[in-house]
Amino acid sequence: MLITEGFYLKPSKSTRVLAILDALSRDSSLSQFELGKRLNLSGAMVNQYLKQLQSSGMVEFLPVNGKSYRYTLTDRGRQSRREMFSDYSSETVRLYTTIKDFVLEKLSGLRAEGKLRLGLFGAAETCEVVLSALRETNFKVMVLLDNDKRKQGQIFNGHVVSAPHVLDHVDCDAVVITSFGKQTEIYEQLKPYSEKRGFQIVRF
Repeated sequence: MLITEGFYLKPSKSTRVLAILDALSRDSSLSQFELGKRLNLSGAMVNQYLKQLQSSGMVEFLPVNGKSYRYTLTDRGRQSRREMFSDYSSETVRLYTTIKDFVLEKLSGLRAEGKLRLGLFGAAETCEVVLSALRETNFKVMVLLDNDKRKQGQIFNGHVVSAPHVLDHVDCDAVVITSFGKQTEIYEQLKPYSEKRGFQIVRF
C-alpha cells in the first residue's frame, strides 16, 4: 500500500498520481468519490488529477451512463504506473534501510556491554523492521511479547508471541519496545518487571 498521508512523509504530486493509477489498475469501477475517500483527497482534487491524466493520455474516460464514467488505464498509463512504482519502491527500500540503521545504532550500547539477550515488546510492523535489523547480528531474541490476547500463542516472523507475564521466567538483558505508538504506556508496564528481573528497557 502506498503512503498517501502522513505527518512527516507528506505525499507529493507524483505520489498522488501513482496512487490514483494504482487504484484504477485494481478497480476501474471506482467513482471519483470512492477514489477521494480511499486516497484522502477532496473530490475537486481527484477530478483535477483525472483530467490531467486524461489529457496526458494515461487514463481514458469510458461512459457508463449519462451521469458516470469508468476510468481505465491506457497502455501509456500502465507503463507510467510500472515506472513510477519502481522509483517509489526504490525510495521505500532506502527509507527501510535507514530505519534499520537507526535501530542498530540505538542498540549499539547494549552490544558494547555484551547485553545480547533481548525481549521484544510489540508484535506488529515495527517489530518486523527490528527483527530484520537483528538478523545478521549476534543479538538473540529470547521472547516476543504483546498485550493482544489474539496474538498470544501465534507465530510472528518465526517467534511465538507471549503474554508479558512470561518475563518472570525468561532471562533477558534488555527488552526493546517495538511499538512506536505506545512507548510510554509499555515502558510503565515493563518497569516492575525490569526492577525485579534486572533487565534494561530500550525505547526508540
